[in-house]
Amino acid sequence: MAPSPSLPILLLLFLFAAVATASSDEPEEKMTHLHFYFHVYYGGPNATTVTVVSPPGSSTFGSIAVGNNILKEGPESSSMLIGRTYDLTVQASIESPSAYLYMLNFVFTSGEYNGSSISIVGKEVVGETMERTIVGGTGKFRMAWGYTISRLISSTGTTELFLVYEHDSYIYHH
Repeated sequence: MAPSPSLPILLLLFLFAAVATASSDEPEEKMTHLHFYFHVYYGGPNATTVTVVSPPGSSTFGSIAVGNNILKEGPESSSMLIGRTYDLTVQASIESPSAYLYMLNFVFTSGEYNGSSISIVGKEVVGETMERTIVGGTGKFRMAWGYTISRLISSTGTTELFLVYEHDSYIYHH
């Protein structure tokens, strides 16, 4: 029969475990809520999104668009510029011509988050409130995860379409 450990050895092991846990180099997780506006121009000389692949025939299934859209503090076009997007949109739904697979980076170019970005993937349905996943980030948002919610708040024009989305991001990061 093996001897049982003595009380001093158990206390010493407990002390080592407590010190190892307290001195962990793991950074504390933070949550950042960002609220801004996403300005998109389709068509015309100021276009920020263009279709680069149009499928043959009358279907839009498979069309691909790229964008370099504008992030601003407010919904007005005169609002302060806080960043840009780099995005890729694919019409990936046979059932709904207004449903897209949307991949984008929000790149912040001013303010507290200048030089940082968040990467987002998800479904876009034009005109609906959209929730998408944050899958990563850079700078202050390195190793980010979370979600974004976008709502269309303004739409003007026909051949030169201007859309404004109100955007909330809930970003978890270290």
